[in-house]
Amino acid sequence: MSKAKAQQPQVIHKVIMVGSGGVGKSALTLQFMYDEFVEDYEPTKADSYRKKVVLDGEEVQIDILDTAGQEEYAAIRDNYFRSGEGFLCLFSITEQESFQATVDFREQILRVKNDDTIPFLLVGNKADLEDKRYVSVDEAQERAKQWNVPYVETSAKTRANVDKVFYDLMRAIRDRKMEASRQTNGKTSSKKSKKRKCTIL
Repeated sequence: MSKAKAQQPQVIHKVIMVGSGGVGKSALTLQFMYDEFVEDYEPTKADSYRKKVVLDGEEVQIDILDTAGQEEYAAIRDNYFRSGEGFLCLFSITEQESFQATVDFREQILRVKNDDTIPFLLVGNKADLEDKRYVSVDEAQERAKQWNVPYVETSAKTRANVDKVFYDLMRAIRDRKMEASRQTNGKTSSKKSKKRKCTIL
């Protein structure tokens, strides 16, 4: 019995990084994974990372898929989105275009998931480049409010809020899974009670 308990599969939270090319998805991922800042990283394809972390006292695994920004095939991109349980949608605060692109990413994700309550964080990266800012905090917060999602500014360079965005998203994924299992259990127990009533009749 104790053996089976020890081999209990660890909870895995699947996170997908989305955003235009050059906004720092890989830099943010690598900073979270390895505590290092990689300035010139040229991803040609999506990369997958897995790490054991302690989330509110529970050991879990985070599975991060770092998409390459310009996915050539919509079908591949849709498959990535389908597999994700939560999304970090990045733009650079120094680049208005990347901020506008978040609208497309959000629409693509909602189309594939068909669910507008999917765990999702809007992330303004490169917060260390305040002097080159093009996207105001108010503008980004306004969009997050419209979408009913959190907005956080990060810097892969200084590590500001890097852990926060991953942990916040994992908490949202965990809460959603718990809610789903509660609903499933609720349905099964109500079915059982209905059956019992039928046997009495």
